[in-house]
Amino acid sequence: MKPTHWRLVCVLLTLGVGVLALLPQPPAGLTSGWDKANHALAFAALCASGRLAWPTLPAPWQALAWLGYGGLIEVLQTQLPPRQGEAADVLADALGIALGLIASSAWRRLRTR
Repeated sequence: MKPTHWRLVCVLLTLGVGVLALLPQPPAGLTSGWDKANHALAFAALCASGRLAWPTLPAPWQALAWLGYGGLIEVLQTQLPPRQGEAADVLADALGIALGLIASSAWRRLRTR
C-alpha cells in the first residue's frame, strides 16, 4: 500500500481507538480478554500504521506522539465515570508502540525485497 492509503488507515484507527477508549463501556466483543493486551495491540496497530503512513517522520517522534495520545486518553478517562485512567495502561501502550515500531520496520524490509 502507498503511504496515502496507510494515512487513511492510521486516521481511522486513531479515531476508533479514541472512541472506544472514551465510551462508558467498550463493546464486549472487542477485547482480547485482558485490558493491558487490548492497549498493547491497539497501540501496536496505531504505531505501525503511523510509521508506514509517514515513513520520513523520525520514529522517536512518532513514538512520543503515540505515547502522548495514550496519556491523553488516560487523563480524559479520569473525567468520565465509570472509566478510570491508569498508569499501567500507558505502560501497556508503550509496549504496543515498541511492537509497532518493530512490526513496521519488518514490513518495510519485507516489501523492499
